[in-house]
Amino acid sequence: MLSNEVATLDVGAARPALLLTPKGRIIAPLRAVRMSPEAFILVTEASGLAAPVADTLRAARFASKCEIETRPWVGFVWLGSEPEPPATRVSDFGVEAWEAWREGDEGGAAAGEELEELRIGAGTPAWGAELDESILPAEAGLDESHISFTKGCFPGQEPIARLHHRGHVNRRLRKLDVEAAKAGDEIVWNDKVVGRVTSAVPGRALGYVRAEVPEDGILVVGGSQARMRPA
Repeated sequence: MLSNEVATLDVGAARPALLLTPKGRIIAPLRAVRMSPEAFILVTEASGLAAPVADTLRAARFASKCEIETRPWVGFVWLGSEPEPPATRVSDFGVEAWEAWREGDEGGAAAGEELEELRIGAGTPAWGAELDESILPAEAGLDESHISFTKGCFPGQEPIARLHHRGHVNRRLRKLDVEAAKAGDEIVWNDKVVGRVTSAVPGRALGYVRAEVPEDGILVVGGSQARMRPA
């Protein structure tokens, strides 16, 4: 069911993946963590995604002997060395970071504002900002990290593979250097709207930009000059 290879994960290891519709649209981005030889945790970015993920997996279960349930856990991220108890390394923030999931508050975890700044700097898309049901995985660069083109069939595999091998996307998620921007701002090049900002912090932003815009193109965002950072 998942877009990436998870059957080969060692216990304690994790891998990003997508749960897709048959047409290759995103139901949810996930992190699959192997907790034991026969048990996985599928971590969603938002609590509202847990139920759709569970319902989709249950609908496809058929004769498979597996149990699927949701847990009201909260995720915590630590920056730097691995914390105690053991956690899973994540690559969403451009620095060494670890994540764990449990009930209740957790002292020492990184604050959301700090993580958002690191996420935008790393160019990592987030659900509800850069990702929703209308986004193709390749537009967000997720075909490079969340999809295996050798694992075999999964829902959405055919259109994803066809686009990867024979097509191209019209826009891509790009990192922007810009003095001031906010989500929703138009991205303008040569007096033409070529995209919109999806997330922003002072000095940096993320947004989808039309593929025809050159790498060194001078953009205007919210009245400020902007440039795309190297892909």
